[in-house]
Amino acid sequence: MRLHHLNCTTMRPLGGPLILGRHGARTLGCAMVCHCLVVETAADGLVLIDSGFGLGDVHDPRGRLGAAYLGLVRPELSESMTALRQLEALGYRRDDVRHVILTHMDADHAGGLSDFPAATVHVYQRELDVALTPRTLHDRARYRPSHWAHRPRFRGYDERGEAWFGFRAVRDLEGLPPEVLLVPLTGHSHGHAAVAVDTGAGWLLHCGDGYFHRDEMRVGRSACPAGLRAFQAIVQADGGARVANQDRLRALVRERGDDVRVFSAHDAVEWEELAGLA
Repeated sequence: MRLHHLNCTTMRPLGGPLILGRHGARTLGCAMVCHCLVVETAADGLVLIDSGFGLGDVHDPRGRLGAAYLGLVRPELSESMTALRQLEALGYRRDDVRHVILTHMDADHAGGLSDFPAATVHVYQRELDVALTPRTLHDRARYRPSHWAHRPRFRGYDERGEAWFGFRAVRDLEGLPPEVLLVPLTGHSHGHAAVAVDTGAGWLLHCGDGYFHRDEMRVGRSACPAGLRAFQAIVQADGGARVANQDRLRALVRERGDDVRVFSAHDAVEWEELAGLA
């Protein structure tokens, strides 16, 4: 199984080191990434895990993302950093992406959906329900209906599944190989998920926004920059679930770290290491 680790837009949020800490990535400095994972399968084409920002966001940033979001997050939007253009540079076509799996439906994870209109989009049903029919001001502010205005083919899942390293995991995702699993990791959003991939040499666990900074997973002495800790608390949908799931991730790293490599969607140092740039 061949994998590609993409950064589908670098973000330099307002506050810089106060938010992210002072030790940045080698190639990007103090920044956040949109870490998307591409899985090549033998029979099912390409599987894209999270889609980052898309061409629509590049061409109409204010209309798709809003001035406040742009001012706070400060994404470096360019066509060349979208998942579509990076895959084209690798020799693939748009329709080679048969499946997109979303950890959740925030803008920096679902913005690229419209670049792959033929793909089946896999997501937890609870996340899909809240994103499509948000009821609170908080939910209406976080989701961007323009990202799915093209009416993608969604496939929603409930959170039942078999045991996977102490977590529940959905098996037999429709049209996907058994090496790819959807793992409940709620808290940041109502239906947030992690995505596990069996590489044959161990598991990768894309944790989405289950945590934001690599030091949060440090065994024995976890830490997080104060600004980033505050940000997670502000945007969370369920604080109790988020904290409990971070504890479970730390236990997974402590007990099975040789078998499972966890990574966040936004930690630039983790992305550099997995992409072979560190």
